[in-house]
Amino acid sequence: MELAFERRGAGPPLVLLHGIGHHWQAWLPVLDRLAAERDVIAVDFPGFGVSPPLPPGSPYTAESLADAVESFCAMLGLREPHVAGNSLGGYVALELASRGVVRTATALSPAGFWSRGELVYARAALRMARASARAMPPERATAALESPLGRMVAAGLMVAHPSRISAEALLAATQALGAAPGFDDTLDSFEWMMPPAPPKVPITIAWGEHDRLLLRRQAVRAARWSGQRVKLLTGCGHLPMSDDPELVAGVLLEGSR
Repeated sequence: MELAFERRGAGPPLVLLHGIGHHWQAWLPVLDRLAAERDVIAVDFPGFGVSPPLPPGSPYTAESLADAVESFCAMLGLREPHVAGNSLGGYVALELASRGVVRTATALSPAGFWSRGELVYARAALRMARASARAMPPERATAALESPLGRMVAAGLMVAHPSRISAEALLAATQALGAAPGFDDTLDSFEWMMPPAPPKVPITIAWGEHDRLLLRRQAVRAARWSGQRVKLLTGCGHLPMSDDPELVAGVLLEGSR
């Protein structure tokens, strides 16, 4: 499947997968750090960013998004690349690891390890964020995001340090969230999302210490599922790439060795 992507660097290929409602630009804070040692391909999922939607009749599920990424990698001639993802992208990375079609997988605060109550909370928070993104005119959003309070309101759920994100990046992320045609169906599919089958390749899981969307205690379940200790990303929220790019780049490079 033809997907929008950004490609930089040289070395072993590393495919980066964003979370629900986001776009490949979520990885910009770490992209050049990774590109110094990897052939980095940051992808927009189908129906997100500027990638086209899935074909009519195709369900928006983590499995179908994994199918699309697998097809995309084949189109680029990427045989068993390393893969890393955040949130929904983290789940898809683990799904690809369970299929054995990647060399390694690194998941940052992956979806799917929630309790029933935590799922209800996360879906409600994401629906509220989507409604807010769609309701605010761009000119008002631009003005609001220039202030520290506006950034806190817009990004406080997702990051521990909203001041570290530029107003331009926040505006672009807000617009991507509001415009994504695949958002609602993908969010609905979370209702039936269970942890993927056991991985067939090496994996790394890391969790933001201050994750306010997929709460940190979910890392305990991810550790039980994986049979290994989950790394704690100190000082980071749900989007750790924005909170501490150096720390996250190190985790991704280590995980893809």
